[in-house]
This record gives sequence, structure tokens and C-alpha cells, in this order.
Amino acid sequence: MKIQKVTYQSSLPSNTRSKLVLRRTRKRFNPRILIDRTIETTAIISLLLTSFSGVAAMGCWGIEIIETNANSNITISGWQQQKNICLGAMLVSCSIFLGSSLVGASFSIQRDKF
Repeated sequence: MKIQKVTYQSSLPSNTRSKLVLRRTRKRFNPRILIDRTIETTAIISLLLTSFSGVAAMGCWGIEIIETNANSNITISGWQQQKNICLGAMLVSCSIFLGSSLVGASFSIQRDKF
């Protein structure tokens, strides 16, 4: 983040013959930093969602196996549908991670001007 320094000078009464210098720093809005942080946050959240969806899919898969062994007359169980939903969410969030990482890498390459 770039910081712009602004210097103000004000003179005290003439009998003191000294100057008071006030220094203030003002932060400027930089859209590049906002974009970088958004891409980074998206990548982290998608990684977390991928891992949680994978754990949930494995849990649903295990319960589906237990349910099938307990009653072999079941052809399609609710756990199989839940497992497929979790696997789909895992696939989508993994592709979001790869996409955000690619966009972040291309921005950093553009900034470094390779």
C-alpha cells in the first residue's frame, strides 16, 4: 500500500521565530491490493470447502455401505445422493481454487513484467 506524505507548515507568532511542522500520512485506496486480497481469500475458502466436501463425501460413502450391508433391498439410498452432491461441490470448489490461483499468478506475472 502506498502512503502519501503530506507536510503542513504553519508559523507561530513572530516573536518565537520557529516553525511547527505537522506530518500526516494518508492512505490511498489501491484497487490492485483489493483484487489481490479477494483472489487470495477466494483460493483459501475454496480449499477449505474442497476438504470439507471431501470429508462429507467419505462419510456419506461409509454410511451408504453400512446401510447397503444392513438391508440389501435398497437400490438407491439418500446417502448415495448426498455423496454425489458432496462430490459435485468438491469438484466445483477445486476448480474455483485452480481458477483463482491461475488468475492470481497471471496478475503477479503482469505486475512483474516478465
